[in-house]
Amino acid sequence: MRTVLKYTAVLATAGLTLSVAACSSGSSSSSNSADKPLVVVASPTPHAQILNYIKDNLAAKAGLKLTVKEVSDYTLQNPAVQDGSADANYFQHVPYLTDFNKTHGTDLVSVENVHLEPLGVYSKKVKKITDLAPGASVAVPNDATNEGRALKLLADNQVITLKDGVGTGATVHDVTGNPKNLKFKELDAAQLPRALDDVDASVINGNNALGANLKPATDAILLEKAEGNPYANVLAVKKGHESDPRIQKLAQLLHSDEVKKYIDDTFTGSVVPAF
Repeated sequence: MRTVLKYTAVLATAGLTLSVAACSSGSSSSSNSADKPLVVVASPTPHAQILNYIKDNLAAKAGLKLTVKEVSDYTLQNPAVQDGSADANYFQHVPYLTDFNKTHGTDLVSVENVHLEPLGVYSKKVKKITDLAPGASVAVPNDATNEGRALKLLADNQVITLKDGVGTGATVHDVTGNPKNLKFKELDAAQLPRALDDVDASVINGNNALGANLKPATDAILLEKAEGNPYANVLAVKKGHESDPRIQKLAQLLHSDEVKKYIDDTFTGSVVPAF
């Protein structure tokens, strides 16, 4: 069953709001916001790595005070920006952001595409996707957009067939063709690498793969293509804050030649610049 976290429940249970608020710059529309640190919440890998590279090497010269808050639980990051505990976040692609806004009644927007983390299928049991045995177990993300993305990857490679027109919102109930009778296990995205010991294959988001020391470019038995891919990860803010001078400075730095080279040299194809 798909997990849907209610916005109010996240805020009620998360310690993120209090911890980030201590460093928060408040509303980006305030007259002196340009003098305050820009607080950005981000997933540890590769998002916070990229931001910390900017903080350590580029921000001061650009006149930007940058505070980076690493948050492993990505479900907490949009609520932190929506309630003003943080100024921006960097962890998600636009389909996820769009679905979050629709589900939770929020008004977050993308500022810039930054990078793509190719989604991949990983396995400790087989070397090729065609080697999966009949009845094999396959773990997929249980959030709305990434589950559809995972199933589309399998469908694009003739492993399964999906209902016509289902798009990125596909669930396991939309699988119309399953020649090997694969058994799908829907899990939180962060649990997918750990599930590799218990399933035959797991479809894992790029950042979670990297965080588990998996290298998408070499370890995945199936990897989505970067060309024409709509799942670039973005810098996101609350609507109306796009013109904050600090946000604009960070966006420019994220699109700089230095950051492009850093991504290429550090992640060697497992993370791809999207600019």
